[in-house]
Amino acid sequence: METNSEKKLNRYEIGNQVLYTGFGSFNDAEKYAADHSGNLVEVGFKDGNDNPQVTENEAGLLDKKLHYFVDAGPEYKFIHSSDPGFKKYADELQKIKASNDKSSPEERYFANFELENSEDPIVVLKNDHFESVTSRERSKYLKHANVYEIGVVKAKN
Repeated sequence: METNSEKKLNRYEIGNQVLYTGFGSFNDAEKYAADHSGNLVEVGFKDGNDNPQVTENEAGLLDKKLHYFVDAGPEYKFIHSSDPGFKKYADELQKIKASNDKSSPEERYFANFELENSEDPIVVLKNDHFESVTSRERSKYLKHANVYEIGVVKAKN
């Protein structure tokens, strides 16, 4: 895997093709595919590794126009920072953290700053109760999860 610093995309070479993942939205991937003569594909990261597999729309990302989904079984939900419900959980987490810390207003401000600015945060719920916050990259290695991302594949130049 190589990270493209310009767009912060992950680049993988698979046979005679190049696969890009790490898009911030479905629309970003769609635009990238159009601008770079590529095709949208669903990519699965399975078995706790960083080896991408082009799937046959296994998670339905193409149909649902989603850019990220995690399947870790029925008891777990992974809520991406771009999902509508994320803010609710982030707010709840800040309240829990502040009440546990009994911190000063300045400390709460910095804690909020860290959560809002951490790279691509994911809230993990177990049986609809908050469990943890992780990153999009780290989610590939948790709970024996299957992580799906929208990707763009194109021929090597």
